[in-house]
Amino acid sequence: MGPIDGPRTRAVLLDALGTLVELEPPWVHLASALGTEPDERLVRAVRAEMGYYKAHSHEGRDPGSVAELRRRCAAVLSRELGREVSVETMMGAIRFRAFPDARPALAELRGLGLRLVCVSNWDVSLPEALGRCGLEGAIDGVVTSAEAGTRKPDPAIFEPALELAACSAPEALYVGDTPEEDLEAARGAGIGALLIDRDGGADIDSLGDIRHHLIS
Repeated sequence: MGPIDGPRTRAVLLDALGTLVELEPPWVHLASALGTEPDERLVRAVRAEMGYYKAHSHEGRDPGSVAELRRRCAAVLSRELGREVSVETMMGAIRFRAFPDARPALAELRGLGLRLVCVSNWDVSLPEALGRCGLEGAIDGVVTSAEAGTRKPDPAIFEPALELAACSAPEALYVGDTPEEDLEAARGAGIGALLIDRDGGADIDSLGDIRHHLIS
């Protein structure tokens, strides 16, 4: 649940994947690039690569380490698939798009004078990914697990985010899509948190609902 009383909300912090942006099915794009069909083996291989990336995303701290991480991810994908897949081919299959409610909600929140910071378990290329999704300039800052040196659910990832937002923990509100990582991390940092599920059953089902949970 969101906060019902306390200091005025001065900043909204948001998760990236599943909150601001979604991943297009990469096995569809990869199958097209490889001239094959997105069968079960290809889907399993892509999921194995995704799992490896999720566990190691915080290691992509600069261009060199991001490139190395991507090489390792491509190696996992190639091994699981039983054929060589280049980093370029793999990256070409990984495409994100902003949820339809993202940009309008961010514009509304900014219009209310709130600072907006994205906080995500991701490598340092996240700002570029958000830019490709049309969200460049829609937020005031980005904090990745790679930059913070820790990943959610560790609440320490919010320390640089609060600095960017120029506010204290009670003055911030965090929005994410996973109870185990997002909500646990935010609440551990003393930040009010909202769970978003666009299929319903959570605190909010649209980013446009954030405004109803702000403290003025």
